[in-house]
Amino acid sequence: MNDFDWRYSDERMEYRAAALTVLLSEFGHQLEGGVPKHSSRSIYECAHDWVSQGNDSTVGIVEFYRTQYV
Repeated sequence: MNDFDWRYSDERMEYRAAALTVLLSEFGHQLEGGVPKHSSRSIYECAHDWVSQGNDSTVGIVEFYRTQYV
């Protein structure tokens, strides 16, 4: 039995890192009342969901975050 999960291949992990870079640069610095406006959890979940859906670029991820996590 093969326990390999394609979502965690080296290539997918690189896509995930790129997704996190985009999301953190867009949403990670925003504060509201001195606290982060967007949770780290929502940013990481979005990156995971994006990559797990088979996306292989970050084109469209900001809008995806806005529509699904904000």
